[in-house]
Amino acid sequence: MDRSAFASLVSPYRRRPWMTEHGAAAADSGQVGLKGIVAGGITGGIEICITYPTEYVKTQLQLDEKGAAKKYNGIFDCVKKTVGERGFLGLYRGLSVLVYGSIPKSAARFGAFEFLKSNSVDSRGQLSNSGKLLCGLGAGVCEAIVAVTPMETIKVKFINDQRSANPKFKGFAHGVGQIIKSEGISGIYKGLTPTILKQGSNQAIRFFVLESLKDLYKGDDLTKPVPKLVVGVFGAIAGAASVFGNTPLDVVKTRMQGLEAAKYKNTAHCAVEILKNEGPAAFYKGTVPRLGRVCLDVAITFMIYDSFMDLFNKVWV
Repeated sequence: MDRSAFASLVSPYRRRPWMTEHGAAAADSGQVGLKGIVAGGITGGIEICITYPTEYVKTQLQLDEKGAAKKYNGIFDCVKKTVGERGFLGLYRGLSVLVYGSIPKSAARFGAFEFLKSNSVDSRGQLSNSGKLLCGLGAGVCEAIVAVTPMETIKVKFINDQRSANPKFKGFAHGVGQIIKSEGISGIYKGLTPTILKQGSNQAIRFFVLESLKDLYKGDDLTKPVPKLVVGVFGAIAGAASVFGNTPLDVVKTRMQGLEAAKYKNTAHCAVEILKNEGPAAFYKGTVPRLGRVCLDVAITFMIYDSFMDLFNKVWV
């Protein structure tokens, strides 16, 4: 075997022409991933502070069951009662939990996507349709395991605790300590399976729609910049698509992570019980507030993220 043939076997990256065409930045997927992690983390912290009240309302409505225990009669009633009982800042109850979790969640998502994308693009630096879906799926699974499951479990338990007559959690550290003390470390990893399903499908849909719309906007000119406002519009469309695609999974995940999660044997049992006791419509509880939150969330997220990535690509070489 000659030296060139041996080099090709040892270094498969030599067969990827875009790496020589686009320089070291394309070849160094680790550096691209690191940029995504930093830009994603900053983006996550800014975004959650803007959109949290709609997340709070959505979770309250999803936890609200039928019958005598029913507390709210819709979005506005939930907002009215929350503000009446706890003031405007009552809509920000549990924010610290999401701030602590949103930064690593967004960092994991975008870091994973950039890493996977840099290793999946074709000779023109473009992703195929299947590549967009798979890179988005990988990003969603990564964030679900690293950050979303523990963050969401803690958040839901905090919000659920505030619904009780005598809340027992006195703060983030105290609440997490109480959960781990009573349920073990697995107590903050409730609902891992539905969370992976939700986040994986979420990001697969969002990145597929966003990247496809960007490609459509650029046409044959692959270097054509996409204005940030247009990115925001594309992000809102991607967010809406993901909401209608997986709200049932979000409802099941929320129930599995609530304080009464022990009454469900597993994800499938939870879904069956919701269907049997509350009907098919229960799987779309909180769709309207979630739609508003997600569209705003995804639009803001991608606008901020693209801005930081543009900045990093100029100063971080």
